[in-house]
Amino acid sequence: MNLRVLLGAATLLSGVGLAQQGAADGAELFANNCAICHNAGGTGTPGLAPALDRPEFWQALGDNAGAYISTVMTKGFNMPITVRGERFAGMPMIPVTGVSDEDLASIGSWVLANLGELDQTVTAEDVARARGGALSNADLKAMRPESE
Repeated sequence: MNLRVLLGAATLLSGVGLAQQGAADGAELFANNCAICHNAGGTGTPGLAPALDRPEFWQALGDNAGAYISTVMTKGFNMPITVRGERFAGMPMIPVTGVSDEDLASIGSWVLANLGELDQTVTAEDVARARGGALSNADLKAMRPESE
């Protein structure tokens, strides 16, 4: 793992760098808040964060894709998973803090449209519902397709 990834992870975990963005678009918000771990374009970082540029994954979630991504962003995710043959069981995805529901919705919509090739959007209301919802890590894992 290179120094940039380690420093980025430390920054992410400390909450620095997740400052609320104004009217930025989803791609810019993803680059500023998510790419430090999930890499530019959501290609993932081996040993740290899985790739998000997996249309087959997002499409397999179907109508649950918006709830899934909203819940992961607001509550985090800490379960072992295997993505494209690589097991991720170490550093958990922590809840994203310091970013408005509107901006999280822009990020989620961008991921679903551009990395998931889905015609779905995430609204600020979806994010707020996920933040206060009852979906657990076990529920999120159960939503995931059996094979990736």
